[in-house]
Amino acid sequence: MHGYLGDLGLLRDRRFALLLSARTISVLGSAFAPVALAFGVLNLPGADASTLSAVLTAESLPMIAFMLVGGVIADRLPRHRVMMAGEFVMASGFFALGAMLLTGWTPLPALIAAAALSGVATAVTFPALTGIIPEVVPLDRLQTGNALLGLGANASRVAGAVLGGGMVVLFGGGWALVMSGALFAAAGVLVALLRLEPGDRRRGEARSVLADLRDGWREFSSRQWIWVVVAQFSLLVMAIQAAHGVLGPLLAKESLGGPLAWSGFLAGEAVGTIAGVLISLRLRPSRPILLGVLLCLPTALPYVLLGLDAPLWVIVAGAFVFGVCFDVFGVLWQTTMQREIPAESLSRVSSYDILGSMMFGPIGLLLAGPAAGWFGTEESLLGCAVIIVISTLAALLSPGVRGLRAPRPQAAAHADLR
Repeated sequence: MHGYLGDLGLLRDRRFALLLSARTISVLGSAFAPVALAFGVLNLPGADASTLSAVLTAESLPMIAFMLVGGVIADRLPRHRVMMAGEFVMASGFFALGAMLLTGWTPLPALIAAAALSGVATAVTFPALTGIIPEVVPLDRLQTGNALLGLGANASRVAGAVLGGGMVVLFGGGWALVMSGALFAAAGVLVALLRLEPGDRRRGEARSVLADLRDGWREFSSRQWIWVVVAQFSLLVMAIQAAHGVLGPLLAKESLGGPLAWSGFLAGEAVGTIAGVLISLRLRPSRPILLGVLLCLPTALPYVLLGLDAPLWVIVAGAFVFGVCFDVFGVLWQTTMQREIPAESLSRVSSYDILGSMMFGPIGLLLAGPAAGWFGTEESLLGCAVIIVISTLAALLSPGVRGLRAPRPQAAAHADLR
């Protein structure tokens, strides 16, 4: 029963509690941002969907450009310090965006520069987060630890989606972005309090960055299940970025009722992620990657419903299904990577994972605005759903995806003892 119900005793561990608190607060800051940034930019004089596409693309491109370097840094330096720096840089970017919206000084190059700063911070933080979890959580409790971190993050997404939309309506996008910056700063302080044993830290070696990247690539490319799913997600994320970042908010503004309607969509998705993480606390599939990829098929549902002009409550229900499936996939994926990849290479492999998964995201953001003009917003959302389904079916053809098996609970416990 221990392996299936999860060991909530992790919550009494000081290091895990600090990591959980920091991650939860950081995600709360992130959850304020989509509604605040989308409608803050769309409400600027002369702004349109292409303006929003430019700002969001400016955030994504630096994240992709610096992701591999972020993986090398996180494998060389103490990961909690890398995360702390990332949170503080993220806070700076959102403080700058909020200040510009509040003062009315919003030249597009300045908005792009502030958005790019947050993209660099994300590139530094994500690989460190993946790598630090096995340093804090025992091997046989990894799925429980990932699920609890997901539970805190998803609760924050629910709160952030609701509070963010309300704050935009009552006070404007500028104040909501300032609040995001304050939350990132608070997360950085909590991460600074996280102390790892000297033996847990990754110490730099007299090696070049290119040598480290080659070693990480060998670990990444030697596992078919990783690179196939990453290739799948490069297309899937492109579609999600276009739909979530531009097309969904645009349709909400045109016909669903504006920011509160879109906040309802995001809240439905976030509630689904909470249900998904509760499921993942108990779920122990023998083929975790196969199940995770299968769960990507229903993530097309909300875009189909948006494209067919379904009632708002039906669209929110579709967003709930999206959240459940995506979160179960996320816990299974993170846990499998942390079990299968050597600890000294985990952040670099994670950086290749994130880079590959996100590399077409800016294309989705960049094309979403023009596509809405060329084909129509609803038609473009249906196109996003088609891309998700086709890329997922292609990934299921891989023997590595279908065949990778999880270790038995007893084997994981013995490995942890060693």
